[in-house]
Amino acid sequence: MAGSKFAYVRNFELPDPLLPGTFMVLRIDGHAFHRLSSEHDFVKPNDERALQLMDHAARDVMNEFKDIVLAFGESDEYSFLFRRSTALYNRREAKILSTITSLFTSSYVFNWARYLPDTPLKYCPSFDGRIVLYPSAQVVRDYFSWRQADTHINNLYNTVFWALVLKGGQNTTEAHATLRGTVSATKHEILFSRFGINYNELPSRFRKGSVLVRAEIQEDGEEEGTNAKAPDTSTPQTSISETAAAAMEGAKRKKQKARVRTTVELLHCDIIGDEFWNARPSLLAD
Repeated sequence: MAGSKFAYVRNFELPDPLLPGTFMVLRIDGHAFHRLSSEHDFVKPNDERALQLMDHAARDVMNEFKDIVLAFGESDEYSFLFRRSTALYNRREAKILSTITSLFTSSYVFNWARYLPDTPLKYCPSFDGRIVLYPSAQVVRDYFSWRQADTHINNLYNTVFWALVLKGGQNTTEAHATLRGTVSATKHEILFSRFGINYNELPSRFRKGSVLVRAEIQEDGEEEGTNAKAPDTSTPQTSISETAAAAMEGAKRKKQKARVRTTVELLHCDIIGDEFWNARPSLLAD
């Protein structure tokens, strides 16, 4: 329609560039996943199959968009951190948000049967998304600390809640009443004294969430000719210049830079403390 009399309607489209020089975090949340988990009989309090499916969808997003350096997932949400200097889609908010949210959703649906083969998908799951800009590396760290702390708080509550319901004979109303106003230590005590569950021994995936991080792997460059026979300098057929040239070529091959490729690693580790970030300074570099 370029050049037609109707092209003026494009003047109503507003530009939506995201502020440059800031860290971009895109968070995806499942829409009405309480219903989804109930309709599809997810295991309570945690269905590892469903969590693995979320990890798969997030990995597909990171494999497609190389400017995403870190992702953190819990329950039905995933947060993606872009490198600070990203110019993806000229930092157009609607383009980035719609593309990544739709890719995550399509991957979730596409791979459903791989992780839940005995549970036919009854209807289409959906996710919403938002982008938030953060001004500094410390604020980014605080954001991911907030999400991991939320993981622990929610998982501890849900673990005790479902133990009371599934093993303690309480209904959901009674279980909520039992836990109302309790602190973390009390929840730990209920789990251990009544159900023999040591919360700290539960899988770290449930307690700490999933961390997907882009890591660099160095591969040694192949040194061609390393098996070739060196020139015999003791014979008159080999000149000094030929020997020097061969030596220079050998040195050049040895200095070949190692090839670097990136891979996406899945971890279930602490990201609140310094150790994780100190080991990966590139995550928050410009």
